[in-house]
Amino acid sequence: MIDRRMQHVPRLGRTPSRFRLVGTPIITVMLGSMATMAPIIAQSPVLPPFGLLALLAWRLLRPEMWRAWIALPLGLFDDMASGQPIGSAVFLWTIVLIAIDFVEQRLIWRDYWHDWLIAGLAIIFCTLGGMAFAGMTGGGMVRLMLVLPQICWSILLFPFVARQCAWIDRWRVMA
Repeated sequence: MIDRRMQHVPRLGRTPSRFRLVGTPIITVMLGSMATMAPIIAQSPVLPPFGLLALLAWRLLRPEMWRAWIALPLGLFDDMASGQPIGSAVFLWTIVLIAIDFVEQRLIWRDYWHDWLIAGLAIIFCTLGGMAFAGMTGGGMVRLMLVLPQICWSILLFPFVARQCAWIDRWRVMA
């Protein structure tokens, strides 16, 4: 016979696993980067860069969690998953994370609107930079008018992605 006192294990004082704490944000960014593999047929780029959105959401939500070097492996994975020239997301994402570190040192406090503005500028920089990298490597030049809907859609979608990352973060730290 099983003692009933042994069946209930209290959750107070327990900590989540190391893989859950460290691996969950990395896996969500990698899954966001793999969203470009979805079988969507379009005449122009319309799918937001979900990997970049997840990276920005995690970085702005938990600034102490990642250093700027995390952009190297995640950017390399994004380049391989999205078909961009190797090194474009590595370079652009690293510049963005360094810029976010610089801005955070200068701001005394930051709220929701600041995060959205920082993410919007980062999305514009990375999208236009990715377009420039693709043009330099012979991928053909895309007109700016074709990329504007993707930029606007990505900026408008950032609060939703940030909310989803906050929800995942709540699960991540829960014992």
